[in-house]
Amino acid sequence: MAMIMKESSAEKQLAKFMARYSPEIVAIAEDALKRMRKRLPGAIEMVYDNYNALVIGFGPTERASEAIFSIALYPRWVTLFFLEGVGLPDPEKLLMGSGKQVRSIVLKSPSMLDLPAVQTLMKHALNRSEKKIDSKSPGRIVIKSISPKQRPRRYIAKA
Repeated sequence: MAMIMKESSAEKQLAKFMARYSPEIVAIAEDALKRMRKRLPGAIEMVYDNYNALVIGFGPTERASEAIFSIALYPRWVTLFFLEGVGLPDPEKLLMGSGKQVRSIVLKSPSMLDLPAVQTLMKHALNRSEKKIDSKSPGRIVIKSISPKQRPRRYIAKA
């Protein structure tokens, strides 16, 4: 069930979720989100603070099934997911995963989003999407779910 929030309230909630991660992960995620927002004007950002990760999906509507991409924060890395990634042309073999639908790229830095090969993958994913993101509509953040139980958000190296 989506929580209806004013934009600034949803932004503040997302910032609180992100603040539980290490500064390094937050820096990568914030920069990646800034780049995604610039690349996908009008996208609806669906936020899921799940058991394993904080996930921000990007799509044309609030329906999770229509999301095209997501950025997921884990304690040790940030990942860009292509939610219909199977079959995308990937001559540089950047996409990881072996499931029936989703493929991903671990973002070692947010600038990876600017690599021509990643931009091409994103373009193909957008073109394949049934519903298009309306770049003229105002994008917004929607808090979709918050799991009551969650794994620790910061990586603690074992001695």
